[in-house]
Amino acid sequence: MRLPGTSDGPEASRTDLVLALVTLLLSFLYLCLFRRYTFLDLDEGIILQGAQRILDGQVLYRDFFAFVTPGSYYLLAIEFWLFGNTYLVAHTCLAVLGSIFAPITYLLARRVCGRETSLLVTGLMTVTAVPLVFAVLHNWDSTLWACLALYCAVRLQERPCAAWAFATASFTSLTILFEQSKGAGLLLGLTVGLLIAKFGTSDAELLNRKQVGAILGGLSWPLIIAFIYFAAHHALTVMLADWLWPLQHYSAANRVPWGYCNMSDEAQHLILGAKAVSFRLLVMLVYSATFWVPLLPILGTALFLRLSYLRLRNKAIPAEWGYYVLVSGTITGLMLSVVAGRLDYFHFMFLQPIFFVGLAWLLDGKSIRNKLFRRVAPVVGLCVSLSLLAEASQLLFQAQTGQPVLTRRGNITMKKRDEVIERVQDFVAPRERILIYPYLSTYYYLTQTYSPTRYEYYQPGMHTFQQLDEMVADFSAKPTRFVLYEPDFADHIRKAWPNTPVGALVRDPMADYIQREYRACLNFDSSTDWHFVFMVRKDLGCPNLERTSR
Repeated sequence: MRLPGTSDGPEASRTDLVLALVTLLLSFLYLCLFRRYTFLDLDEGIILQGAQRILDGQVLYRDFFAFVTPGSYYLLAIEFWLFGNTYLVAHTCLAVLGSIFAPITYLLARRVCGRETSLLVTGLMTVTAVPLVFAVLHNWDSTLWACLALYCAVRLQERPCAAWAFATASFTSLTILFEQSKGAGLLLGLTVGLLIAKFGTSDAELLNRKQVGAILGGLSWPLIIAFIYFAAHHALTVMLADWLWPLQHYSAANRVPWGYCNMSDEAQHLILGAKAVSFRLLVMLVYSATFWVPLLPILGTALFLRLSYLRLRNKAIPAEWGYYVLVSGTITGLMLSVVAGRLDYFHFMFLQPIFFVGLAWLLDGKSIRNKLFRRVAPVVGLCVSLSLLAEASQLLFQAQTGQPVLTRRGNITMKKRDEVIERVQDFVAPRERILIYPYLSTYYYLTQTYSPTRYEYYQPGMHTFQQLDEMVADFSAKPTRFVLYEPDFADHIRKAWPNTPVGALVRDPMADYIQREYRACLNFDSSTDWHFVFMVRKDLGCPNLERTSR
């Protein structure tokens, strides 16, 4: 017996379909405002440079290191192959991807919320989620597949058939291929949610034998293709080793408190150092989302446990019980994937398109809110709107007032002049190898240079000493003319990775080799106020520096 209210969704309404399409188009136009802006995300260059290596004929895992599943690398390589290898192409594709979040969030929320609330939450998500980290990362790619998997699962619950089952499983498998921990959390959440929904409603149509077969097929085909590809390139064993590598090496260095915000010195100074109380309150409003967004999945998990308990005790359940259990169960699984990795604010924010469905429930969810929640909903809605709009205004202002910078990957904008890009392009030829150490691989891509090792960066405590020794061996065998070295990287470690094991910092043979074999010539400042030393191999000497064509 199917519960009432679960057979049709907003897709049956032409108005809702039009509104979903409008959110898609408006989101894309808005995100295009950020296409040329970069804040030099530490990890963006890993995917960008990895895609470049693939275009050069290298094979992931076999020829260069990665500890995430391969989807983002190969998707971006295909985008570059089709549309051109520029920073603008990468960010335009990101705008397309980000715009797809909007209609999914709207249609998921609209099932139990009014149009106004669904549009409000969708709009707030659009102007804050992707713009906050407008960078090409596996986090956004995998979240897109997770959103599509959840949407198809909801449709499967409403209209059980093999097609929706196959689509749900396929998108779940793709999520695994783009980020294994998020995929595992999604798989767990969807499985538990669908099983509880099936047995809680005694729905004979849901998860019948034909649908289970479709699910197994959907889960299998993406993984089979990946296994065949890497086996054909003699990289299957190293691929599996790299997929399992984070289980032993990622969490120790990346363990942070719940919702940890790696706030810059500039932001801390603005909040704590401003004399004007009004200005301090304004800045606190801009950053207030970092405190409450990580609470949303906790509310979703609490709802999942409560609804499961009601069914277990044969208590009265809402008509939309199956929908709430499925979506909140998925939220719980995705939250566990964050718990297993890095608990900072950004990893909660990467899942904002799904977590904000729970925010819509809090403001206007049918049948689940008690009197207290209904009374405080307008106040909560006003506060979260002010918080997110303040954050969005700051992000948009920053992107639109950036300084133009000419790179070999096209014109971009940054918050201020970046001496590193300018000077590296003056002295280092395109496609030349240069060591950028320890951690800012985005410079490789923007200056069209290459790492001399199979690693794009080094993070103490996450990479092993064995990997570091491998880097040193590769580099010392074929030392480059130039090194771009940041001697103050330890300061960033204390802020971004505060739980880095002390033992990981006791030795750095790569830094020792650089200081022994290279001489400092120039000092450069990045647009993020990081300070780099441009060093030249001692047998060449600084006077041999010549400007090259950009």
